Amino acid sequence: MPRRATALTVVLAALTLALAGCNTARPVAIDEPSASPSASDTPPSKFFNQADFDLQLSQRRLAPQGDPNTPWLEMIQPSMVDTSRFAKPGKKWHLCFSNAGVGNPWRVNGLTTMKAEGKLHPEISEFTVADANSTDDKQVADINDLLTKNCDALIVSPNTTEPLTPAVQKACAAGIPVVVFDRGVKTDCPVTFIHPIGGYAFGATGAEFISVKAGRGGKVLALRLLPGVDVLENRWAAAKAIFDREGINVVGDEFINADNAKAKAVVKDYLQRYGKIDGVWMDAGFASVTVAQVFQEAGKPWRTAVIAATWILSGKQVPKEWVLPAPVITDDTLSKYVTAGMPASFYPTCGCQKMPGFPKDWGGKPRT
Repeated sequence: MPRRATALTVVLAALTLALAGCNTARPVAIDEPSASPSASDTPPSKFFNQADFDLQLSQRRLAPQGDPNTPWLEMIQPSMVDTSRFAKPGKKWHLCFSNAGVGNPWRVNGLTTMKAEGKLHPEISEFTVADANSTDDKQVADINDLLTKNCDALIVSPNTTEPLTPAVQKACAAGIPVVVFDRGVKTDCPVTFIHPIGGYAFGATGAEFISVKAGRGGKVLALRLLPGVDVLENRWAAAKAIFDREGINVVGDEFINADNAKAKAVVKDYLQRYGKIDGVWMDAGFASVTVAQVFQEAGKPWRTAVIAATWILSGKQVPKEWVLPAPVITDDTLSKYVTAGMPASFYPTCGCQKMPGFPKDWGGKPRT
């Protein structure tokens, strides 16, 4: 598989571009931060929490519990909760999913993986998916509608954080076990919240790498996906804290909304303005050009959300906060995370390679 194609198969945490004077050296080891940036060093943000920042950065060094061969079941520092009140043994389950949307390849891959996971559980007789088309109002309406569908459990991947919080609270109040994953909400009423470590940890890891490569005073451009999403805001707050500490000159931060053409135009504009950009930091894996380092999350939470729902309906304990590991992938280890014959938009750490319908359902060539 061509090098360029393999580079595009993974979620980007930080990259340096081979453009107009950008550094093209091979990746080097990331320096561990000598001290955590304090809240006073970070930009004002209602999404920044110093204790959570410190916790996630410390979790990067912890070994998760579970079998590394099934990373979607691994968990970091879990605090298990009883789910016996939701158990529905001896019956078929109707699982419902309110999805923010499928507006980027990660979400397309994830939904495919989630549906495949559902097929592995014969006790799930019906799986209803509502797509909000990346719109808060529609997702709120979707959740209200799903509450009338006799769902045994409700999975929610919020479009943005605050607007979806009341809808999730309403679902919890209805007595339905709620599983929230990926993006969070401002309530702890869900039975479990599933997310990779890559909020603050994602942002900090990418920023640390770029800081080493660009050096003090280096010019860095930040490309961001969407405003108002807690995990994305956490990533940027952490990155900005690292950049401030290391003396990096952030020449701009621009919302791209997963638009490759807009990303290209923005980068071109900044290159014309500054003549040289030493690095581009990104909060998600859209519009990648050349991978320098990756903090991979892939499709794990999508599988985990379905599994968590089945555990809850079986009365099995689940973590209150299910933190999944997210390995840092460098040029030296990239080959371990590549699946041959798959398109550039495929996320190979989904664990889906042995699932029904693979590789065709994920856009790959049928096996011969």
